[in-house]
Amino acid sequence: MAKSSGLGWTTLSVDDAAGAPQDLRNDITNLSFATPRAVQDVTGLDKSANERLLLLADFSCTLEVVFNPAANKGHAVFSTVPSTSVARTLSIGVGGKTLANEVYFTDYPLQRSNSGELTASVPGALADGTVPTWA
Repeated sequence: MAKSSGLGWTTLSVDDAAGAPQDLRNDITNLSFATPRAVQDVTGLDKSANERLLLLADFSCTLEVVFNPAANKGHAVFSTVPSTSVARTLSIGVGGKTLANEVYFTDYPLQRSNSGELTASVPGALADGTVPTWA
């Protein structure tokens, strides 16, 4: 497959508090996610340039969600973030590739804009120490 756009996502699901995956492609308007690696500076006095070691891998995300109080939709999934302490599987599928991680979502901050939109920017972070891997 050649280059592709971010259109036509095949998967964007998040587990609800009971562990059942919910398809949220229709409720999430945009998202950002990162798979950074930490680095340690190990530059000795004998060097004239930086020397580093790769350390732990990580995953973080922010999902932009439209308020939808229907069953098994965004609000139903994220409204339990403040009252439950469970990791949730986040599965992202686009362009024939899938990235799935166990994520702790840490907030469900609803905001109402002056033009009337009711949305949330839901942050998440890697929960279980498994290296994020595209399949």
